[in-house]
Amino acid sequence: MESHKFYLLGESPASTRTISFHKDASLEDVKDVIASHFAIVVPGGIAFDRNGTAVTEVSDILSSEDAVAITIDGHAVRDAPGPKGLPYVGNFFEVFPDHLGNHQRLFDHYGPLFKTTNMGRTVYHSNDPEIAAIAFAESDFFTKKINESHPLFGIKQPQAGVFLGDTDTPEWRVTHKFLPPALGPKAVRHYAPTMQQTIEEAYKVFDHFDEQGQSFNAYIYMLKLGSQAVAKLTLGVDLEHFSSPNAPVHEIVRLIAETLTLNKKVTSWGSWYASLPFGDPKALKTKQKRMEEIIIKAVEDAERGGTSDLPLQDAALTAKNMVDYALRATDNKGEKLPLTSMAHALVVATGAGFTTTSSLLSWLLYGIVTYPGVQENLLQELVDNGFTDDMELTSDFTDKLTYLDRFIKETQRRHNPSFQPGRTAKADMILPGGYKLPKDSVIIPALHHIHNNPALWDNPAKFDPERWNTPEVKNRHKAAYIPFAAGPRMCIGFNFALQEVKIFLPKLIWRYHFSKDGDDTIEYDPMFQLIRPNNLYVRAERRGKWPPKTEKADSVIETVMEQPLEPTQVDA
Repeated sequence: MESHKFYLLGESPASTRTISFHKDASLEDVKDVIASHFAIVVPGGIAFDRNGTAVTEVSDILSSEDAVAITIDGHAVRDAPGPKGLPYVGNFFEVFPDHLGNHQRLFDHYGPLFKTTNMGRTVYHSNDPEIAAIAFAESDFFTKKINESHPLFGIKQPQAGVFLGDTDTPEWRVTHKFLPPALGPKAVRHYAPTMQQTIEEAYKVFDHFDEQGQSFNAYIYMLKLGSQAVAKLTLGVDLEHFSSPNAPVHEIVRLIAETLTLNKKVTSWGSWYASLPFGDPKALKTKQKRMEEIIIKAVEDAERGGTSDLPLQDAALTAKNMVDYALRATDNKGEKLPLTSMAHALVVATGAGFTTTSSLLSWLLYGIVTYPGVQENLLQELVDNGFTDDMELTSDFTDKLTYLDRFIKETQRRHNPSFQPGRTAKADMILPGGYKLPKDSVIIPALHHIHNNPALWDNPAKFDPERWNTPEVKNRHKAAYIPFAAGPRMCIGFNFALQEVKIFLPKLIWRYHFSKDGDDTIEYDPMFQLIRPNNLYVRAERRGKWPPKTEKADSVIETVMEQPLEPTQVDA
């Protein structure tokens, strides 16, 4: 074995460590050893420096009389920068009331990683896809641990096991085994008829607004629509959101929305505020308790599809709803999801299932009424693929709608509802770029700013669905586009969410022509857990005619019909 002294450039040479490695080690081998001793997350970024001169050979390291300095991606190690802020308040006024705009300003000023401290609560933010990918990986360095600095701390549910619970717990492991099959691609196809029925039931309300010449608040009615579908999926409950044009938002939906607003306020104002026994902190606890009571009662009353137990995948394809699935599904050992885990998991699944989808649907409507040509292209694609109002929509059909897919992707890139998924450091570490991150720090891979980072996207402010058909986008960094986060804790409901919007949107586009009512600038609420357009009012006018099928579409269909199918295509 050989050994030598090393220290991190940027720290005192007195902090040297003697590191041993095999005498035949390559430079890359030495980097790996160094990384393990200094908790450097990506060994490939390590370089060596001796009195200002780069060291590229192991022999030169060993021949050095002095300790060798370690650099990371050409940088000395350093603390994450950030604004100094004000006493007590910290950086609150550097971030709110426009956290998206102000975070962008801070990224422009400080670079790909900075930290803010609001009311004593410190959070790190990054728009670097490499750092995001590292943070989302459940590894020796990061996990989802919802501590006091985490943006979800105010509504943490340890028993839930998903979304609002920590990873390194028995609850997460058992819930993560049972819930994903109920939301996988095959299971989602099983729920497609319910999704279609939901949007068709909503027609009478949108028709009424058209007949009265009225516009409607896009978010409110997309909230009604998304929650109507999710409640049927999770609980088998009809929220009656479209029983009349002015039907009230169901109590459970209102409570979930209110808890997300209260949580944002409570976490933004710091742990001292969260501990107050009155005001918003007390209201948050009260509403959360009431919300759980309603959903647990709904779980008890949910319709059952049978009494026989079934393997996970079989139960997912036959269940009436997720309660039915959870009660009947068994793993390969014959064990079921514990009832204590099931109730809390369904509370979270119900809330998370519609809050993001309703915001996404609202931004999709925003795109339709804002960006020229989008609505016409979406309608033409439906015409060219033989869409009819009475056809049964399946994933086989929606998979053909390539422009729709690009439009959804571009909307999620430009206007993604979720923007602050947090991960917690399991150890002191050094990130790419040489940034030091202390143990238990919370880092936010800033989805909005990653998706709009000019270093990753050409002209990111331009809304361009066609960019998704370019080599540059197809060859992007894997974490340059992560609307549902990534890694083991990514959103387990993403299949459901995408299938839902791919059924809702074609039905809406085919039946109605949408236009924006008014010239007001669209605003979002900084004190809500998700990014949603608050004041988007749209008109939905019944279509009386549709464009003809394009000649190109006819020729493509004729060509396909004339070509003999290969055996594999027949089997598929």
